[in-house]
Amino acid sequence: MLLSAAAAIALAACGKKEKAAESAKPDDAKVEASDAAQPAPADPASDEAARAAKAAENKAAGEKFLAEKAVAPGVRALDSGLLYEVLKEGPEGGDQPAKEDFVDVEFVGTRIDGVEVESSRAHGAAARFPLAMIDGSWMAEGVRLMSRGDRYRFYVPSELALGEAGAPDGSVGPNEALIYEVELLKVTNPEKNLKAGEAFLAENRKKAGVRTTSTGLQYQVLAEGPAGGKQPTDANVVRVHYKGTLLDGTEFDSSYARGEPAEFPLGQVIAGWTEGVQLMSVGDKFRFFIPAALAYGQNGAPGGVIGPNEALIFDVELIDVVADAPPPQ
Repeated sequence: MLLSAAAAIALAACGKKEKAAESAKPDDAKVEASDAAQPAPADPASDEAARAAKAAENKAAGEKFLAEKAVAPGVRALDSGLLYEVLKEGPEGGDQPAKEDFVDVEFVGTRIDGVEVESSRAHGAAARFPLAMIDGSWMAEGVRLMSRGDRYRFYVPSELALGEAGAPDGSVGPNEALIYEVELLKVTNPEKNLKAGEAFLAENRKKAGVRTTSTGLQYQVLAEGPAGGKQPTDANVVRVHYKGTLLDGTEFDSSYARGEPAEFPLGQVIAGWTEGVQLMSVGDKFRFFIPAALAYGQNGAPGGVIGPNEALIFDVELIDVVADAPPPQ
């Protein structure tokens, strides 16, 4: 759209110039003055020389900085050239990640002058990724030294960071060394989580009062509402109070903790909720045991404590069936 408008303006300008040329000769002095006012064309060779000089300056500054850090108390060096120091140690016996694991980390990266270049805070949530995805990087090497709850500071030579290219947006220049503070929040393994969930659900289904649906969803009636209470469909908006926990009891979400119930279209939540809440009537309170396949699956919930293939437990109280859900946009 903008290109089309610009083309139209350019064509109109050309038409005006042609008409002006027919009616009057150009003033040579004005033309010469106009030509003189035009900026000189860029000199690629000069730009390249300036970039090479900046790259050399950054390289020297980074090497000097790292040489000083290498002999600082508490700083350790790896064969790759990566330096690190332990800022905080997590609980004894915390999980240490392996190549096949997923990790959740909080991080902030700066240049050696302290200017921040990126952080998990800027994205609004911790970063989660499989270590295999970044195998061979300084981040993978560094994080594998850590245990859950540890916070390390890494000093990253330019050749392990963005090298001579730097960052496309210019936030990191050519050959700049970087500093990263990384906190390892969680280590999860999709296969282990899946097996743990399956084992839990296999035992849980044997307990008195626990019912299992054809999809594998398990539920337990904790309290029944008045007879004849309205039962929702997946086309409804429902109002609920709820609490969600992992199998180890870790609470990851709660409307009770927020002090007010939640409302949402029942057809737009995880499959275990969509199926389970439709079994309820207004006033009921159920406990749901949700297999990973009916929860957040093999990726888990981004930015949260729910890892890949984790089974979940929810206590849900159906307060009201509010209305029909709005049509999808």
